[in-house]
Amino acid sequence: MNAKKNLLLIFTRNPELGKCKTRLASKIGDEAALKIYIFLLEHTVSITQNLNVQKRVYYSEEIWDTDIWDNTIYQKKLQKGGDLGLRMLDAFQDGFKSGYEKIIIIGSDMYDLSQRDLESAFLKLDNHDYVLGPAEDGGYYLLGMTSLKEELFHDKLWGTEAVLPSTLDNLKRENLFELPLKNDVDHYEDIKEIKAFSPYLKHIKE
Repeated sequence: MNAKKNLLLIFTRNPELGKCKTRLASKIGDEAALKIYIFLLEHTVSITQNLNVQKRVYYSEEIWDTDIWDNTIYQKKLQKGGDLGLRMLDAFQDGFKSGYEKIIIIGSDMYDLSQRDLESAFLKLDNHDYVLGPAEDGGYYLLGMTSLKEELFHDKLWGTEAVLPSTLDNLKRENLFELPLKNDVDHYEDIKEIKAFSPYLKHIKE
């Protein structure tokens, strides 16, 4: 694997009270939701910092120079575009213009993701043009490609269960590898049975 030609894009929200994990916050409150998001960011750092690829973190609001993302490991950029699709498109375009040959994008809220999963996804791009990780909520947790396919980022109802079928439809004639289904963290039901989250949920009465 030529690490210098491989790029991981990490999309993240600036962890600020009341601005992250809003659907989760509606059940558990803003403070607990922020603590969980920071916990998820720490997990994302732990599974990416030693990954032998180039890494770019894309912030939602503003670039923070001193935070959890080490400046010597992660290149820092700002998301640009009117919706999630256009922001992801901009990041992929920038990556391919920079000369990268395999580019994968993930979010920063996947407790179910490991470094081994990411290594495997990059390896799949040796023999496939696209790799996709479907999420249980009808979206996807990972998208990778060896050449840009712009329609993946247009005409999608982002944040809905329509995203995955529409994306798969775009890729039906392509050389695609589909990764195992995983659960991302958006709702209380996503985490209430997972032991790692229990310290943040002690105040919740069922």
